[in-house]
Amino acid sequence: MNGHLETEEQGDQRPDQELTWSWGHRPRSALDGAKAMAPPPPPPLAASTPLLHGEFGSFPARSSRFALTLTPQALHIQRLRPKPEARPRGGLVPLAEVSGCCTLRSRSPSDAAAAYFCIYTYPQGRRGGRRRAARTFRVDGAATYEENRAEAQRWATALMCLLRGLPLPGDGEITPELLPKPPRLLLLVNPLGGRGLAWQWCKTHVLPMISEAGLSFNLIQTERQNHARELVQGLRLSEWDGIVTVSGDGLLFEVLNGFLDRPDWEEAVKTPVGILPCGSGNALAGAVNQHGGFEPALGVDLLLNCSLLLCRGGSRPLDLMSVTLASGSRCLSFLSVAWGFVSDVDIQSERFRALGSARFTLGTVLGLATLHTYRGRLSYLPATVEPTSPTPARGLPRAKSELTLAPAPAPAPPVAHSPLHRSVSDLPLPLPQPALTSPGSPEPLPILSLNGGGPELAGDWGGAGDAPLSPDPPLPSPPSSPKAALLSPITEGVPETLASSGLPPPTPGSPGAVSTRGPHDHLLPPLGTPLPPGWVTLEGDFVLMLAISPSHLGADLVAAPHARFDDGLVHLCWVRGGISRAALLRLFLAMERGSHFSLGCPQLGYAAARAFRLEPLTPRGVLTVDGEQVEYGPLQAQMHPGLGTLLTGPPGCPRREP
Repeated sequence: MNGHLETEEQGDQRPDQELTWSWGHRPRSALDGAKAMAPPPPPPLAASTPLLHGEFGSFPARSSRFALTLTPQALHIQRLRPKPEARPRGGLVPLAEVSGCCTLRSRSPSDAAAAYFCIYTYPQGRRGGRRRAARTFRVDGAATYEENRAEAQRWATALMCLLRGLPLPGDGEITPELLPKPPRLLLLVNPLGGRGLAWQWCKTHVLPMISEAGLSFNLIQTERQNHARELVQGLRLSEWDGIVTVSGDGLLFEVLNGFLDRPDWEEAVKTPVGILPCGSGNALAGAVNQHGGFEPALGVDLLLNCSLLLCRGGSRPLDLMSVTLASGSRCLSFLSVAWGFVSDVDIQSERFRALGSARFTLGTVLGLATLHTYRGRLSYLPATVEPTSPTPARGLPRAKSELTLAPAPAPAPPVAHSPLHRSVSDLPLPLPQPALTSPGSPEPLPILSLNGGGPELAGDWGGAGDAPLSPDPPLPSPPSSPKAALLSPITEGVPETLASSGLPPPTPGSPGAVSTRGPHDHLLPPLGTPLPPGWVTLEGDFVLMLAISPSHLGADLVAAPHARFDDGLVHLCWVRGGISRAALLRLFLAMERGSHFSLGCPQLGYAAARAFRLEPLTPRGVLTVDGEQVEYGPLQAQMHPGLGTLLTGPPGCPRREP
């Protein structure tokens, strides 16, 4: 078949439907009471239970026929013609590797009765890297296009419901009305993140994938340090279902502490946040990747894994540390507080930022050459329940993926919103990108803008037969549908949301700026006063002290392999003075697998705590909070369980120990 294909609308989106994709905190509605009285959902289906089965043709090879079976965990594909496959290659497509699905139709009059659905997948190659693949199937079992289109939409809807964790009706009809309106995300991109490739990676990998998933988004490029912090101080947060940073850990630190600067910080800090790793330090992304059940990854592979998890939706409570500095100012930490070797390497390697994550390797080598010890006092309130013993993780593949991108389908229609500075998406402008074709397709498919605009042909019709048809008209929308809403223009200067949110305009912050607002630290007395009974105090010479919340210190460093996002604990690790350079190097090499606690190093210590106080007794040194340098001196912190919300995607199956 030589006809062009075009995307169709996925059916009417009900604007008044409550979002049910588990994207995190949502205001309680009047429907909650009715939902509570509804009958309980059916029990979960077994992973191998067939949900749909059918026989379809393929694109572009019309002579091939396939049998498709959809289960809660995977799509099974078996070729029937021209030659049946006993063991089909690529015949099992796990849903964990699927970003989205859309329906299409041919523009050739000779193929007017057939409908199509396309599945976007990111399978792992032989070397571990992910490669994009689009599988398109021809629905031609009925005599009319309307019947075939309904069958294509049934498959696309069922697959999208499984991806989003939505229940399928046991014996009811599967129609596009089962899908709620897509969540609305604000993407904050630091174009200078990592090696300066964040914006390129965002355009090449992130935007196509979230468009395939049908997510609604706006995008802002940050222009300076603390720009993200200033932006979130004035955002009307009710307009967003999540804020996602496309950079390293530093940009998320700005966002969370921007929440803390707001008068409504208690509600603001519950806003779901996510991270797509494009920086040099990607510790939280490494923990999200592990939570999703993926193998350890770096670079583009890690970015694609986290993007897949974001597209599927799902969130977890996120523990946050309230850190009080010597001056009395406070900041929120989602990652770590470091003193000694770790903070020295972090700050001193800033001059090697152009190397990306390799800057930490070089910084570690230089730090070992000039190893220092610091005298100090560490006090902590032990946790009442100790965590399970550390579990080592597997080694980290470092292969880079090679991607072949095909045109992304148009996401859901735009919704009226406040204008944003330098925003992309939900505007009638396609992103600049080269003409993309599906793998193995001899002719170009239509280029689709990321804002829901009409498809454009990548070139004139060059195949045999009749010319392409005009685009298929979308399904009618109800009068209150957001499809009729006006698009917001791009604004220059200060975002209008700052003036319209009812909050005072933000004041520019300096690097490492902190706030005086925040949760009440009921476990901590004021700095400089004696600690209450029940605390443990260690004093002496330290090479490093690390207080960490999630499992990862870096994308390839598992400092607390047993940690969880919501375990309510701060995991304290320290290394006493007297350790040799070789032994310290062995610790960090073992940390790549999370097995450093099994080395039996006598200088390595660990404790699970609910709060701690650190008092450096050495006059000079470096302290960092989430990789950001803060004022040097005594500090203390308390863990606040579940204070934030993290977009993690669905949990994966835990990996087996090596």
